[in-house]
Amino acid sequence: MLGAGDAAPPPEVASAARTLFGDRLGLAVAYVDLLVTDGVVRGLIGPREAPRIWERHLLNCAAVAERIPPGATVLDVGSGAGLPGLVLAVARPDLSVTLVEPLARRTAFLVEAVAQLDLAASVQVVRGRAEEIAAGAGEVEPLTGDVVTARAVAPLDRLARWCLPLAVPGGQLIALKGASAAEEVAEHAAVVERLGGGVPEVHQCGTGVVEPPTTVIEIVRERVVAPPRPKSAKRSRGGRRR
Repeated sequence: MLGAGDAAPPPEVASAARTLFGDRLGLAVAYVDLLVTDGVVRGLIGPREAPRIWERHLLNCAAVAERIPPGATVLDVGSGAGLPGLVLAVARPDLSVTLVEPLARRTAFLVEAVAQLDLAASVQVVRGRAEEIAAGAGEVEPLTGDVVTARAVAPLDRLARWCLPLAVPGGQLIALKGASAAEEVAEHAAVVERLGGGVPEVHQCGTGVVEPPTTVIEIVRERVVAPPRPKSAKRSRGGRRR
């Protein structure tokens, strides 16, 4: 496991890190230090991921910032250790970011990380599931954002069902995906349309900066779809509705 002092980007990606984080590179290094120490100990990052945290995680997430408009409000669903939401907050101080995570041990880490990185002015942590937050269920306040992000959370049909209601009308879902992005679009485009989303588009982020570029699927929330109607009441034996 890496330790304190080992969190700087390795030479082969140092230039990309400087390009993506600019004068906030030191803050990114501080976040990496948390991930490869406390994050590993608490089971948020696998020990094998620590040596490649910059290549596979930090730069992969930071590249997505180019798809987010200035001053946007961002909801990061299933944030886990803060990927990509906390990375975007580090790279883009103009964003207002909400990290949405249902598991207590992960939200505890996120709260501590936000405090240690002095990001409380632009980042909040909400414990809950996307569908609860969209509905304002229980004690969770309903939230929406200009952009909803998700990384390695679910297939596109489920992701759209959970995340599109969190985007303002005209806002967008940005899902970080891998090589199967085009296949997912072909398979689930009809479901996305029924959920009020536009035609899913595949984009490459960080071309010429990170290798390989980050693949994302973007979906604009074109219309608000009413929640499913409750099932009809059962008929009585005489054929009348109860």
